[in-house]
Amino acid sequence: MRFIVLLFVIVAVGCGSTPVPPDEVVAEPTKPQMVQDLPSVEVKFTKFVLDNGLRVIVHEDRKNPLVAVNVWYHVGSKDERSGRTGFAHLFEHLMFQGSENFEGEYFEPLERVGATDLNGTTNRDRTNYFQTVPTNGLEVALWMESDRMGHFQGAITQERLDEQRGVVQNEMRQGMNRPYGKARFVIPPNTYPAGHPYSWTTIGSMEDLNAASLDDVKTWFKDYYGASNAVVVLAGDIDPDTGRKLAEKYFGHIQPGPAVERRGPWVARMTERREVRIEDEVPQERVLFSFNVPQYGTQTVEHLRLAAMVLGNGKNSRLYKRLVYEEQLATRASAYVWTGEIGSQFVVYADTRAGADPNQVEQILREEIDNLRSAGPTPDELMRAKMSFFSTTVSRLERVGGFGGKSDLLARSEVYLGNPGGFVQLFEWLRSSSEEQIRLAAEEWLGEGYFVLRVAPRQKFRANSISADRSKLPQPGAAPNLRLPSLERFTLSNGVKVVFAQR
Repeated sequence: MRFIVLLFVIVAVGCGSTPVPPDEVVAEPTKPQMVQDLPSVEVKFTKFVLDNGLRVIVHEDRKNPLVAVNVWYHVGSKDERSGRTGFAHLFEHLMFQGSENFEGEYFEPLERVGATDLNGTTNRDRTNYFQTVPTNGLEVALWMESDRMGHFQGAITQERLDEQRGVVQNEMRQGMNRPYGKARFVIPPNTYPAGHPYSWTTIGSMEDLNAASLDDVKTWFKDYYGASNAVVVLAGDIDPDTGRKLAEKYFGHIQPGPAVERRGPWVARMTERREVRIEDEVPQERVLFSFNVPQYGTQTVEHLRLAAMVLGNGKNSRLYKRLVYEEQLATRASAYVWTGEIGSQFVVYADTRAGADPNQVEQILREEIDNLRSAGPTPDELMRAKMSFFSTTVSRLERVGGFGGKSDLLARSEVYLGNPGGFVQLFEWLRSSSEEQIRLAAEEWLGEGYFVLRVAPRQKFRANSISADRSKLPQPGAAPNLRLPSLERFTLSNGVKVVFAQR
């Protein structure tokens, strides 16, 4: 891997008080200049495919006696259907409950060999399982990963299903009880049409989780957990030949599984402004915009990623400076792109300061987006965004495992782009992007079609501290005077007698 190097030219300026001749023109001191040609990022790898379709990627990094094992299955919540949501995440939990050849928690043997970064995650597009182990513990990790890939269906029991169903539902409750946690359940159905694979949350719904049967879960494993739908990355203290031999030894016998039909892009671009307002247990009102934008792996979404950084990445961003520092209407302002395999979302939000007008905050969010659409970023803003992105990327790539490490990057590129080195093109688009390209992307995709979510503090009710004397029953007061109207009496011409009372 090549590292990003920042070069600065410093001009020394004297501090003395030497007089300047009146005829002599003195140049202004030169400011430090930053080299703007960012180096590329490279992660070398070797890829091979086993006879059963399993893709194996090996990256050699000998600086530490560690190997990261990262297994990605190309299945996520987008592969579910309405009424049966939450399966991908529920199954991820089940995969930590042992296998046909190992009774007990999956963590136990790996912790004994010193595994770190040991976890599993699920999102809309993929499910992954990963750990980083000392080199001498690598075969333990491979045995465990291959046993649950090839020998797990018989270990799925009703008892384990019920246990993990409860764990997932409790996780859902915890998520909803976090500040602004309800937003995650409001945004998907309000930004995507019914039936769209992103129109429900990855964690699913309580009703769907309750409806999950043992046969449903076993079918999920059979349909999506075959070797041909998986990618195994080995990164660290290992060479490609050793990686190939170990992959054949532990994974070569596993059935490929059925072919999985892939969904094409479905951006579901919005054409008008929509708004939903909810109340939650939060200290201040949040104003959030969400735009549907193109999918991961497109040049446009990489340009929008930089646009988000100009708008809301850190305290030097436009939104933070205006809303937090200058006008002091918010305590927080941010923007980011949430990428997805078939579509992405551009999100902008601000947390309103107590006493400030949320409508004014919303107006400023819209103004700053429109300013970027019309004029684009300045050269300094774009360079700062690029440097921030690349420095963060290189920092993550110092690690072989974990989120953002080299094994994670290689697996993501293979699963989403069909090439472990596909990230190079994405980085090149970021490196070479111009102010006008960022402006054009913002102009096209950040227009009037978007969703506004207002999350307001729940209205507080409380009892009055002053109460009546309850030691004795109150006595009635004096009887009130009854005031009746005066009466008028008369007889109609036909002899009917009338009594008229006017109040």
